[in-house]
Amino acid sequence: MMILRDLSVLWCLLHILILFMMLYRSRYPRKKTIILTGITMGLLILLNMVGLILYGVEIMGKVFILTCTLPSLLVFWLISKDRNGRFFFTFCLADTVALWIIVVTNVVDFYLGGQQYVLMFISRLLLFPLVEWAAVRRLRKPYLELQESVSSGWGIFAGMTAFYYLLLAVKSNFPVIITSRPQELPAFFLVLVMMPLTYAVIFAALYRQLLLFRKRQSERILQEQKAALEIQLDNQQRIRKMKHDMKGHTAMLSGLFAAGRFQEAAGYLKVVEKEVDNLSGQFCSNPYLDAVFSHYSEKLQEAGADCRMDIQVGEEALPYVELCQIFSNGLENALDAVRGLDAENREVSAQVKFSRNHLLIRIRNRCRDDLHVEWGTVPVTDKEGRDHGFGLATVKEAAERLDGEMFCYTENGNFVLDVVLSCVAFTKGTE
Repeated sequence: MMILRDLSVLWCLLHILILFMMLYRSRYPRKKTIILTGITMGLLILLNMVGLILYGVEIMGKVFILTCTLPSLLVFWLISKDRNGRFFFTFCLADTVALWIIVVTNVVDFYLGGQQYVLMFISRLLLFPLVEWAAVRRLRKPYLELQESVSSGWGIFAGMTAFYYLLLAVKSNFPVIITSRPQELPAFFLVLVMMPLTYAVIFAALYRQLLLFRKRQSERILQEQKAALEIQLDNQQRIRKMKHDMKGHTAMLSGLFAAGRFQEAAGYLKVVEKEVDNLSGQFCSNPYLDAVFSHYSEKLQEAGADCRMDIQVGEEALPYVELCQIFSNGLENALDAVRGLDAENREVSAQVKFSRNHLLIRIRNRCRDDLHVEWGTVPVTDKEGRDHGFGLATVKEAAERLDGEMFCYTENGNFVLDVVLSCVAFTKGTE
């Protein structure tokens, strides 16, 4: 029955890998990540299986931290986009959950399965896919959102999970395997119970931070919509006033033309034309979007930034809620970035135009010389307690709601945010 033991160990190693890959964020595209992971971890799993066959479970159980945990930690640290507390917490989470299943199934097989490894094999065969199913259904999406939005607290959480992992590894294998120390089983059982309770407390704390982030984002969006509505109401009042004043303008122009004062009439027409242009918006005729552009144009000018905006949209029916989210968060990030630069390097540009049934958005700003963002990745802020890094996650969500995509990258000393939206999504939203 030793073959069942060896197969169950191989099954565990494969699913530790799967569980971790479900939860962490790679710095490379998916295909490259899978290839790198398959090569490196395949060799590592092969070496550990050879060691298991040659030296047995008890010896490999004592050295698996050196032969498996630390090498895999190094490999994934090199691949991961996060090289801080986020990464270490995710790594320890996956390893601790897997080790918990391994230890529990080993103890159950020893006392209930007669150490024939049949119960161990069946239980591991079922438990790992069950845990992964639960992770996909309940954990993966909010956990990835947590990694995007929550910037603080990861270090202490990673330390706690690393401590539990080491505690579980030591208690289960030193000085001998736990099944050879029945007098220590009650204390070991308490450790097994405390671990999931500790994780529950950690996730509750992280989830409260996520709810706080969502609340702050909602309040920000509401404030932007309120400002847009106020500008729209102001425009409507000015339009009514303009209509009322048109009779006076017509009478004045008629009088000037009748008196042959054509030059004065031309000057008066320019004044009226400028007043009408102001009604249609400084940057575009959509009052909601114009409010956002006007607001950030003013803030950028106050920050001493060279701001250039090329907004080629008219009175099209646009999903202004999502677009306001995209523009406000993108421009807020750009504003925050250029504030940290020398005055002569503070440059921001925004471009919006239609092309082949797509709305193309590009926000570009000068950035730090040491900032490098590969195309297809989303940078994470290093400024704790600030909204700066949260904006890109909101932009991405808003783009996805409109069947669009968001791309970030750096080139020639600039950080570039590109958003491509399908116009089909606009028509669906207005039908």
